[in-house]
Amino acid sequence: MNDPTYYPGIEFDRQASGLLAPEDHVNPTPQARYHLVIIGAGPAGLISAIGAAGLGAKVALVEKTRMGGDCLNVGCVPSKSLLEYTGSTQQPGFDTAFSWLREVRAGIAPHDSVARYSEAGVDVFLGEAQFEASGQVRVGDVLLNARRVAVCTGATADIPPIPGLRECQPLTNETVFDLTEAPTSLAILGAGAIGCELALVFARLGVTVHLFELAPRVLPLEIEEASTAVAAALEAAGVQLHVGEGVSQVSQRPDADVEVEAGGTSYRTQRVLVALGRRPNTAALGLDRVGVEVNARGFIKTNAKLRSSNPSIYAAGDCTAALQFTHHADAQARALVQNTLFAPTASVDGLVIPHCTYTKPEVASVGENPTQLAARGEAFDEYRFDFAELDRGRAEIDGAGFAVIWTKRGGDQILGATIVGHDAGEQIAPVCILMSNGLGLGAAGKALYSYPTRSEYLKRLADAYNRTRLTPTVAKLFKTWLGFTA
Repeated sequence: MNDPTYYPGIEFDRQASGLLAPEDHVNPTPQARYHLVIIGAGPAGLISAIGAAGLGAKVALVEKTRMGGDCLNVGCVPSKSLLEYTGSTQQPGFDTAFSWLREVRAGIAPHDSVARYSEAGVDVFLGEAQFEASGQVRVGDVLLNARRVAVCTGATADIPPIPGLRECQPLTNETVFDLTEAPTSLAILGAGAIGCELALVFARLGVTVHLFELAPRVLPLEIEEASTAVAAALEAAGVQLHVGEGVSQVSQRPDADVEVEAGGTSYRTQRVLVALGRRPNTAALGLDRVGVEVNARGFIKTNAKLRSSNPSIYAAGDCTAALQFTHHADAQARALVQNTLFAPTASVDGLVIPHCTYTKPEVASVGENPTQLAARGEAFDEYRFDFAELDRGRAEIDGAGFAVIWTKRGGDQILGATIVGHDAGEQIAPVCILMSNGLGLGAAGKALYSYPTRSEYLKRLADAYNRTRLTPTVAKLFKTWLGFTA
């Protein structure tokens, strides 16, 4: 290919861009007054917009860059596409892997496109939004009037003040999926979910990967056994782990490589990728003009109904919450529609919010773990089952892993759970259903599960709980009855 602008999958990027940020889009003439103006077309904004429009409300949706937000463009979709491709192909290549992620992204783009939302009755405005002191929302030369405004602007990768880091133009999740050729070596700062997932992807693609984490283990917010399992998998894939070593300095070398200093040692790599947290996209909105309070990090303060300190302005998604998950934004958006259009009765307090790291093995968790429970003085019981003890686990080549559930001491109220293994993100779903509906672990024993499946773990755990109910007194009564009936 002689075209210097060509890269693998460029046709899919062009297709997605034409749907999510069409160059020929002309912003509509604004209506005199909207029921709801939404700023930001990520998951929270999109679900709010199409939900409100579907109920007959007059809705305007403003997007600064492209529809779909982080999840579609630079988050869940591209990262999981690469994990799936590199994990299911014997010898994955960079070109084919990145072309695949761009094809997947383009295939989903129609769902989040300008055309789809316009056809659904949403007035889509492409441009940067700012609040006027009057409470109106300005988009270029246009002023939008609304009964309610929802801020759904999401968050962006944070670059910590490590000396020399910013000058080295580090990659983040917002730029790494735009790579057109593989780096020979890569330093990843941060071994949370994003860092671990991308470390695994690039190691599978033959890149020398150094993964740095200040905490003493990868996935430091998960239970130690989960961290140990993921660390072993990363090392088996060729990732060089540097845990307990904070990066003190990053410097650009004359040969264009980067030198990373951590723990008194220097490491030389071609590129650096930062995965050390996120900051909200709120600084340029002019929130101070309309009395919307933010915390020290810039996240919008909201109550359980998602209302800000300005009663006419609501917020949802990553610009409000430390739990930055697409499914959390989805739940918030549904409450936001209710509360902005009708009586504000929907609360987001008490949501059961799982999360999953899609390494191999996967790590999925919901609720609280022992460290968190102990911190607030909650007594608990633990029930654990290894997947290798299941018949399906014995039959599978990759049958390792475990599930552990913590219940309130002496009862079956589920306080939290962690699952490590194949499809952990899927396997935790029934636990979430139990918790969301106030059902205890014992209730799981009443269901039938296909045999042989990994989901049988839940019945085994329920059986373990039910056996604890066989107290000495009950056992004595059973013995007496059985002796009498004999």
